[in-house]
Amino acid sequence: MGAGLAAGLGITISAVALAASDSSSGSGSGVVKVTGSPTPAAAPATNISRAQASRFLAQATMGGSGLDIADVQARGYAGWLDAQFATARGQTHWDWLVAKGYRDVQYRSGVDGFDISMWRQLIGGRDQLRQRVAMALLELMVVGIDDIQVSWRQFAMAGYVDLLLDNAFGNFRTLMERIATNPAMSSYLTCLGNKKANPAKGSLPDENFARELMQLFTIGLYQLNMDGSQKLSGGKPIETYTQTDVSQLARVFTGLTLATTDNTTPDRVRMPLVLNETNRETGTSSFLGTTVPAGVDGTTARKIALDAIFNHANVAPFVSKQLIQRLVTSNPSAAYVGRIAAVFANNGAGVRGDLKAVVRAILLDSEARNDPSATETRAGKLREPMIRITNWARAFGAASASDQWAIGDTGSATTRVNQSPGRSTSVFNFFRPGYVPPNSAIATAGLVGPEFQLNNELSVVAYVNYLVNLVGNAVGDVRADYSALTGKASNSQALVDEVNVLLAANQISAATVAQIKAAVDSSTDPASRIGIAVLLAMSAPEYITLK
Repeated sequence: MGAGLAAGLGITISAVALAASDSSSGSGSGVVKVTGSPTPAAAPATNISRAQASRFLAQATMGGSGLDIADVQARGYAGWLDAQFATARGQTHWDWLVAKGYRDVQYRSGVDGFDISMWRQLIGGRDQLRQRVAMALLELMVVGIDDIQVSWRQFAMAGYVDLLLDNAFGNFRTLMERIATNPAMSSYLTCLGNKKANPAKGSLPDENFARELMQLFTIGLYQLNMDGSQKLSGGKPIETYTQTDVSQLARVFTGLTLATTDNTTPDRVRMPLVLNETNRETGTSSFLGTTVPAGVDGTTARKIALDAIFNHANVAPFVSKQLIQRLVTSNPSAAYVGRIAAVFANNGAGVRGDLKAVVRAILLDSEARNDPSATETRAGKLREPMIRITNWARAFGAASASDQWAIGDTGSATTRVNQSPGRSTSVFNFFRPGYVPPNSAIATAGLVGPEFQLNNELSVVAYVNYLVNLVGNAVGDVRADYSALTGKASNSQALVDEVNVLLAANQISAATVAQIKAAVDSSTDPASRIGIAVLLAMSAPEYITLK
């Protein structure tokens, strides 16, 4: 199918797909005022069209199939969410690595098995809402496997991703505690074995984790209103913390070390860190208006510090906006952010930081569920490259007969898709939440396009070239099942329309559909016709940009 598919496309693939590179042109404490309604307005759960269900799944999962679409239609949005919240996790990444023999000492210095396990769960997992939220959290509280500086990196990273999956619907405060004592995070941010100051040597505690905990994970650089807008003083944003706050907070995270010195197994990179009292700072630490008294034990000191950050006024809007960006839209309205931040601050039962309530509110909000207007210029987001892969795989039941899921590292910008799960090369993620594509309509409109930071001429061409083999052949033995489309292969309009709904929530324009239909009609082979329809749909700007 692959050779025939590529040969049959001709110039059409360039005309449709390369347009994607130009798609940016269209498309503490105290009383804080909340913009918008205090609770999100949920769309009705009846009369959900297939396109609406597909769009919902594009926001809530790593991709949906025809059966998933029917399930959403049958249950309604809220019912589907309830079912997903109740779905137990499958086998953990850690346990899969053990079951496949990666615990053997020959794998101690590598990352073997990690990519396999990630793609396996993202594509095959039944707990799709959990998978999607955990990936969003991994892009907020970033750890990248290649920069973990301990042995058994695949297990360290597996343990970290398992932590995010286990806490995706829990409380944000609990999540903060877990990452603060996680070996992968502490190694990634160079605070593993962090020691108290030594005046004789002029050494000071490592500040990386303390800084990123505030800057990237919880409160950000500038003080925020509950709707995510910046607070101003004299027309300028007000800084959230100072360098002194960073230095003082770093003192709290001294003395943390691996639970055991036994490196013959990976177990120690899963256990929470323990305190080495000899290396821990026991003096007073003051930051963000909070003081950790001298002489308290390390666990108490950490609790005081994390409680202070968790209760900071910025956390609700800062975290809420980024979760909205990862799931629904790059440019949520101030009212949308305000509604979700209000849920983060109070889930309706007096609980702060309830991630289940926050996720529910994000996905049921009217701004997420109302059909996008054809003239709307703010709505939507660029689909992340790795999610385009899982979207294809889940839409067409891709499977790996050997359970080896040999998709591998897809991070190359010249031969793959410029992104691979768990392989961010920076704590700032694959892209910044405030990234603005230069010299674009997005910039002119004063909007942001985070995922466009991964998008350039080289990466667009690499993505399409990668798709030719992915769609037309297989990666290893990861192969899609297009049998559900076979009955429509002879009718190009019906075929393209079905692919449009499955992959793009029926958002591919009539003009682009006509181009794809013409390309499909250039072949008489049913398998090639299906492959052309899928490939060109996934290359269309209206697919790559989900509204």
